[in-house]
Amino acid sequence: MKVKCLNSSSVKTRNLIKKTFAELINEKKQLNKVTVTELVKRAQLTRSTFYTHYDNIYEVAQDYQLQTIELLCSENLMLYSKQDIENYFDNIIQCLKDNEETYKLLLAADESLFYLENLKKIASKKIYSALQNIYIDKYLDLNVSFLMNGILMELLKYFRNESNYSLDDLSLNMKKWFEKLFN
Repeated sequence: MKVKCLNSSSVKTRNLIKKTFAELINEKKQLNKVTVTELVKRAQLTRSTFYTHYDNIYEVAQDYQLQTIELLCSENLMLYSKQDIENYFDNIIQCLKDNEETYKLLLAADESLFYLENLKKIASKKIYSALQNIYIDKYLDLNVSFLMNGILMELLKYFRNESNYSLDDLSLNMKKWFEKLFN
């Protein structure tokens, strides 16, 4: 990202760019169909303002990804026990709730599968790393993969309005699936 020092004005501008970007993604359903020209026009910004903050549209998408990835990789979220993992799930769900409308817009796009794959790899690695010290099973990696694929596909359905369940329902069931697999 171009702007190194984010003052309150820069934060507001970046948020406006990201909000407008998410709206366009929702309409276009594909990242490659969103242009800087239509984004700045809709956001009522100049092109130079956009380019002060981002190099291109893909960098805006990456900014959203990094926001979530930072949560998943946070060093203060070290996982040492099953309870830590359940708390980790709670943190993920809370982040999704806090940004629900944005994720609904972003995950409507076809490119979201690549994004979700990255999130799955990060979360799976973190959970696998914690479980390998407390759960001995030659199928541990398969079970973690099974769990994370199921969770992420259910979250994708939720954010695409294809689910009959709330985020709270999904959170509760994530913990149940986890307990069944790793009890």
